[in-house]
Amino acid sequence: MADPFMDAAVAEAELGLAEGGIPIGSVLVLDGEIVGRGHNRRVQRGSAILHAEMDALENAGRLSAADYKRSTLYSTLSPCDMCSGSALLYGIPRVVVGENETFQGPEAYVRSRGVQLEIVDDPRCVALMKSFIAARPELWNEDIGE
Repeated sequence: MADPFMDAAVAEAELGLAEGGIPIGSVLVLDGEIVGRGHNRRVQRGSAILHAEMDALENAGRLSAADYKRSTLYSTLSPCDMCSGSALLYGIPRVVVGENETFQGPEAYVRSRGVQLEIVDDPRCVALMKSFIAARPELWNEDIGE
């Protein structure tokens, strides 16, 4: 069954790739509506921190603590330490991940902190990352700090 929120995250990832960046997308969902969407813009903006999840949170603007506690963060790829930390900081209770085959963030730690982490193994997400990593390994390694 299709998930419109993961579809939106994948569309963001594809947009990032089309802009010459890394194909990772994310959306923040509150009460069944997308309130923030983003994609990895480290390359496009010359940013050290603008991963997809950070971009989606930034684009959602300032929300109340109560809003974050009712939201779900979708990402096409398992969130890294920085992005997982943002979800923990704001008390986001649920994170839906497109895939964790090509990269796995601190999933056990995030779960240990009470976050419901759901891995959906979306083949679109795997294909985007595998293709990108094969084509641009140096850029990928930069993005994950290697």
